[in-house]
Amino acid sequence: MQVVPESIPPFGKTTVTTGCEGVTGYVRPMPNNDLIARLLASFPELSELEEEERSNLLGSTQFNRLRGGDIAYRQGQHCQAYVMCLEGQTRVFKTSESGREILLYQVGPGETCSLTTSCLMAGSAFPAESTAETDVLLAALPASVFHRLMSASPRFRKFVLDNYGDLLSSLIMLVDEVAFASLDLRLARRLLAEADEQGVVAKTHQQLALDLGSVREVISRYLSEWERMGWVNASRGSLEILNRPALTSHAWRHEGLCVPKFRFCNIDGEGRRERVVM
Repeated sequence: MQVVPESIPPFGKTTVTTGCEGVTGYVRPMPNNDLIARLLASFPELSELEEEERSNLLGSTQFNRLRGGDIAYRQGQHCQAYVMCLEGQTRVFKTSESGREILLYQVGPGETCSLTTSCLMAGSAFPAESTAETDVLLAALPASVFHRLMSASPRFRKFVLDNYGDLLSSLIMLVDEVAFASLDLRLARRLLAEADEQGVVAKTHQQLALDLGSVREVISRYLSEWERMGWVNASRGSLEILNRPALTSHAWRHEGLCVPKFRFCNIDGEGRRERVVM
């Protein structure tokens, strides 16, 4: 018989168990069946687990909600759970001694955190920081259950390693960009990756600068030039891509790389952008 986890508490402050001790987040009441359905819809591979392992996973998973701006992980803390994102988006980043940030990757609906997986498998501390960019709903599988399933279930092990490999590829692409691509190319690629179906990027110049490890003045200079050329239109707190072909051509010029395309999927009512390298 399937074991159903406890409901998350009424809306209010609670201690989040995503991997950081004492992090304060927010939760909202939701029926057990709804939580389970959202987990399996976002990660359909879990439905294919062996019956005993699937019941163990579903009976142990805790559901936590973070508000935008909440801290999910602090650098140096040990990961206490395998985290799966059901709703919203978190950003994982590094901060230099001078205070500059650089975005490593983002985790959205239907995705897991590769650094969390690495820390759980190696028993090491989290080497970066992670915050919620939007309101986030997470499913957290305790580390003890994670290790047990990794040993007992080949299907769960494949699920974990497949997700880990996908995100590890993103980190390799980041290293390649930082080492070999100029800032204007990286900015163009970031705009294309962040834009929604209408071409709107809901980020300020400062937020884009943090993502790219730069400063606002430099980012603003590039965006002003592209606005003059008719590629983008800036407004308060966001900007719109007006000429996607021109921006795409600029982003990948002189590069022997494939141009990533983005397909929008719908998972239980939540939009998820999926990168497909053609």
